[in-house]
Amino acid sequence: MKYDFPVTLTKNPKQKPESKGLRFGTVMTDHMFIMDYTDEKGWHNGRIEPYAPISLDPAAVVFHYGQEMFEGLKAYETAEGRVQLFRPDMNAKRTNNTNDRLCIPPMDEELFVEAVKAIVRVDKDWIPKGEGTALYIRPFIIATEPFLGVRRATEYKFMIILSPVGPYFVNGLAPTKMYVEDEYVRAVKGGTGEAKCGGNYAASLKAQEIAHEKGYEQILWLDGIHRKYIEEIGAANAFFVIGDEVVTSELNGSILPGITRNSIIALCKHKGYKVSERKISIDELEEAYRAGQLKEMFASGTAAIVSPVGELLYKGEKMVINNNEIGPIAQEMYDTIYGIQTGKIEDFMGWTVPVE
Repeated sequence: MKYDFPVTLTKNPKQKPESKGLRFGTVMTDHMFIMDYTDEKGWHNGRIEPYAPISLDPAAVVFHYGQEMFEGLKAYETAEGRVQLFRPDMNAKRTNNTNDRLCIPPMDEELFVEAVKAIVRVDKDWIPKGEGTALYIRPFIIATEPFLGVRRATEYKFMIILSPVGPYFVNGLAPTKMYVEDEYVRAVKGGTGEAKCGGNYAASLKAQEIAHEKGYEQILWLDGIHRKYIEEIGAANAFFVIGDEVVTSELNGSILPGITRNSIIALCKHKGYKVSERKISIDELEEAYRAGQLKEMFASGTAAIVSPVGELLYKGEKMVINNNEIGPIAQEMYDTIYGIQTGKIEDFMGWTVPVE
């Protein structure tokens, strides 16, 4: 299906930032995509407008009952000048999974991808050129109906904004220090842990603050029932190399089905590594560390792709992993995925989608 979205170009273009030293998510481009929803018309009136504040009724459902969702992906420009996305179909599918959980109307997945392409085409000159940079894409849906009462809304807005970004962590692939959280809980099965919504992240801030006070950058979350099984790293999926096995926690209803997670699993299998999606306890991790079998630990996510972990603190015990250096598998996964995304490596997995 062909989608045509009218474009209103800004009369006051912003100055584009230098690629060097770009911070993550602090600068927005000149334009944004907006589409409306009502129960009578469905999704309609998709358009591209100059980036600007939006006006909402103070009684809008999003403010009071948190009915909203968001996604995250990136656009890259290859050395040949080709603009491409990385697995946007997966973001479209996950959007509808989240929408279903939060009673937000579903969106045609082709429409989602075409809307992303359309706004990236308009602001493609904002794609930064430096190593480790990209154009971050933030699609989101908010409930806009003015109503004070607990039920799903009948009116929504789907929006996409763009931000030229550098590495998510200032130190790039330098290993981070991580604190194991065994008091606060990120999510439980049956909740919204597998959905990509703001409430999950708001609920994680308290533990994050405590970790920062202790001198740690990130949190390793344990399950909400037993405080025993490993779930996620901050807002990312967790991977461990134990002996000759690459291990990540199985999707259980409380863990976000990360697109980078899925990509790493597929790449590891393609390259012949032994990969397991299974329950892994913090006790097993400790035992592996003491036995010298915990070779690597890293986080995966759209923002950083791969972020190695060099130190883990649990109940006062510090575990230093791989001499506080990035491991070979983490490095290989980063190099391969980033290489495919930027066109430096042939896309042998068929994951990239051209914008033009």
